[in-house]
Amino acid sequence: MPDDFNPTEWITTAEAAELAGYTPSYIRKAIGRGVLKAKKRGRDWFLKKADVLAYAKKMEQLGSQKHSPWRAEGCGCASK
Repeated sequence: MPDDFNPTEWITTAEAAELAGYTPSYIRKAIGRGVLKAKKRGRDWFLKKADVLAYAKKMEQLGSQKHSPWRAEGCGCASK
């Protein structure tokens, strides 16, 4: 975990799923595709809460377009 690890900013995949309205499996797949950035600590993945909220907001704004195969992958909301 980076030195800037702050428990109020980083959340687990289960917490991210509950916060964003997705399943933990979906969140892990998004991490695997590089759509969401995460850090692994032990056996758990941690994501920045702000990134999860930005992703959920972007997907809500896209509506049915989020399923379009012509839309660029990702939402550009993950921290670098």
